[in-house]
Amino acid sequence: MMPELLPRSSPVQVALIGYGSAAKIFHAPLIAGVPGLQLACICSSRADAVHADWPAVRVVASPSEVFADASIDLVVIATPNDSHYPLALAALQAGKHVVVDKPCTVTLADADHLLEVAAQRGRVMTVFQNRRLDSDFLALQQVLAGGELGRVVQMASHFDRYRPVVPSRWREEDLPGSGLWFDLGSHLVDQALVLWGKPDAIQLDLACLRDGSEVNDWFHAVLRYDTTHAGLRVILHASTLVAELGPRWAVHGTTGSFTKYGLDTQEDTLKTGRRPQLDAQDDWGVDPQPGQLLHMATLSGVSSPVSVRREAPNPPGNYLAYYANLRDHLAGQAELMVTPEQVRAVMQVLTLGEQSALQRQEARLG
Repeated sequence: MMPELLPRSSPVQVALIGYGSAAKIFHAPLIAGVPGLQLACICSSRADAVHADWPAVRVVASPSEVFADASIDLVVIATPNDSHYPLALAALQAGKHVVVDKPCTVTLADADHLLEVAAQRGRVMTVFQNRRLDSDFLALQQVLAGGELGRVVQMASHFDRYRPVVPSRWREEDLPGSGLWFDLGSHLVDQALVLWGKPDAIQLDLACLRDGSEVNDWFHAVLRYDTTHAGLRVILHASTLVAELGPRWAVHGTTGSFTKYGLDTQEDTLKTGRRPQLDAQDDWGVDPQPGQLLHMATLSGVSSPVSVRREAPNPPGNYLAYYANLRDHLAGQAELMVTPEQVRAVMQVLTLGEQSALQRQEARLG
């Protein structure tokens, strides 16, 4: 069933459930920055904290108040991972469209049920995959489309940080869906699937490296693409104990390589309190550290290829485009950026990855 369309004559009324770091840093300012969306309500037990940032936004204490409000069109869930499923299910059953912060749920079965309910009720059920709109990821897509790397044989995607002290927060507690694999792995898996589709298999290794760590804070995954991409290997890696960072991306093909150091700047900019506006981007999302492209070129009169190094494309990142796409999709004017099929595929890889790590062997995708 197609989702019920919302008229563009009035703004989409959005309720945000939760006001932790994800809601405060990402969702609230991005929703508020997109014309056609109205941040109408925030559900939080910390009304003072919400009103300090958003004095004009209504605050409610219970999600049930959001679900019972007939004026709310879209519910955004930015709460601990193990609460995503019951909250999203209640929102869908109340007739709301739903965005869930990644990961969708903590099990594939729960994700499947949410997608089934959404389809039955004609509602959107999608996941916040903002890192499809990182500057470096957009640059890599342009490089691959240009064909200068030839046939890609290896891609390494690293999201490393140096955070030696385990913070006191739910993400670091031994709870369903906690740990770095479900946190940063959700982003890296989604990016890999956007670029290459579903792999034949995954081999995942997990570890707890920091003193006092209760959940995995290091992972190394290898996605195998023998059937669709002639032996391509995709490496997804994240660690909390890397003081000297290597490349964020290292992509190698038969005729060249792409390397990129440094993370997209949008998260750090949002942490300063800056509130972006879709129609007034200025320098938003511009990466001061472009990637590098090394192309092995065959020149006239030269017997062997020579290396030609240049700066790679450097498009600005734009997290606002996620919510702009959702606005347009709800009005019937755009295809949904993060589709139900993609939501399920990411959850399948995350789940099979956990299985691989537990059994210490490769897990095949069906």
